[in-house]
Amino acid sequence: MSMTDPNDPRRNAAWHAAQQWRARARQTPPRGPLGGLKLVLTWLLFGILLIIGTVLGLFFLLIGWAMLPIVRYRMKKRLENIRAEQANDVGSSYHYRETRYRRTQAGGDTYREQQVLEGDYEIKDEDSEKGKP
Repeated sequence: MSMTDPNDPRRNAAWHAAQQWRARARQTPPRGPLGGLKLVLTWLLFGILLIIGTVLGLFFLLIGWAMLPIVRYRMKKRLENIRAEQANDVGSSYHYRETRYRRTQAGGDTYREQQVLEGDYEIKDEDSEKGKP
């Protein structure tokens, strides 16, 4: 390969950095027993931190599980309050008609009402509008 080749690894900045790292690693003398001791202490510290993190994670997981019924109960109560407020705001519109519709259907009344999302609409006979008996 020639120096003008664009794929030459010697023109690559990462290749140069790797060569410098290799040269420094060869020049550095072994540190002896203190280097090994530092390595062992570093691994022990890392292991202890992993154990502490795992224990803390499990602790918070158990606290979360213990709080689930309390949070569920509060959310259920809040939802009931919101539904009660909406029922009071609406008054006697859709909720009243829905209940009345179900009662008339269950009571054996064969008169059929059409139900839509906005409310109930009744189909009246033309005879009843003209005043015929």
